[in-house]
Amino acid sequence: MILDDWKLILITMAAGALLSAIFTWIEIPILKKKQFGQYIRDEGPKSHQAKSGTPTMGGLALYGAVTVAALATPLYTKVRESDIWVMVAAGLLFGLIGFIDDYIKVAKKHNLGLTVKQKFALQIVFALAFASYVMFLGEGQSVVWIPIINRTVDIGILYIPWAAFVLVAMANAVNLSDGLDGLCAGITFIEAAFFAIAAHSIGKIPSMLFLAALAGGCLGFLVWNHHPAKIFMGDTGSMALGAALTAGVIMMRTELLIPIAGFIYVAEVLSVIIQVVYFKKTGGKRFFRMAPIHHHFELGGMSEVQVVLMFWGFALACCLLTWFML
Repeated sequence: MILDDWKLILITMAAGALLSAIFTWIEIPILKKKQFGQYIRDEGPKSHQAKSGTPTMGGLALYGAVTVAALATPLYTKVRESDIWVMVAAGLLFGLIGFIDDYIKVAKKHNLGLTVKQKFALQIVFALAFASYVMFLGEGQSVVWIPIINRTVDIGILYIPWAAFVLVAMANAVNLSDGLDGLCAGITFIEAAFFAIAAHSIGKIPSMLFLAALAGGCLGFLVWNHHPAKIFMGDTGSMALGAALTAGVIMMRTELLIPIAGFIYVAEVLSVIIQVVYFKKTGGKRFFRMAPIHHHFELGGMSEVQVVLMFWGFALACCLLTWFML
């Protein structure tokens, strides 16, 4: 029996949430036993020093749950399996970069993992491979849909570097949002749930199911990651989430909606860029109290929970605005 799309969204999301909560519950004592604890950078907010030693690399359980929930969908649907596998693989490969980075940090007991060049080199290779699939083996299109004016532009072979750029940029943007308890998981739940609904509205069923699994995985992880967090996702999780979310959206051919619905990620990146440029131009002065911008509000007197709730609300507002635009 083939279930209707809304039931599929709910079932897949529920499966992702349940598996994520269970897998994370199993992983926490394992990480504690192996002493895989988070190292808090000295230049960060002083209040965060108390979090030092909290188990990290929770992204293994989180994205493991997403993978199982997503790959189970072809068992009860007629969805194109290869598309699901490729979206899952995008998250796995970027998550692997994050895992290597996290492992080096844990093993050496400091906050420096892979170099920037090493990270970007791996990200670009994986992103180009994904973009090539989308263009040549997926729907075989090289078009970019422009929202608001509702037109498509065929950019030919340039679609590959374009899609690769979007994937790399967003993976790193989501990574920057992972700085407070529950912040990244909560925002990504909202974004993934929104795009799953959007995918349903335009008939992109593989993306719909994959993004529903991703949203569920984030929701289940929040059981253990909300303040005060019992586990952090680490770069293993944030890199996987960023790549997975973006891969699902690219497969929908709606990548230009990301800066609108996901403006919270854009704001995080812009705050870092503005801070660095202003610091260099003014000889050491800071534009924000601290970047990324969530720390600016935290150092301004807001509690960690207040900042997280404010950012969740802003992410939801951006998604609702995007829906009305559609």
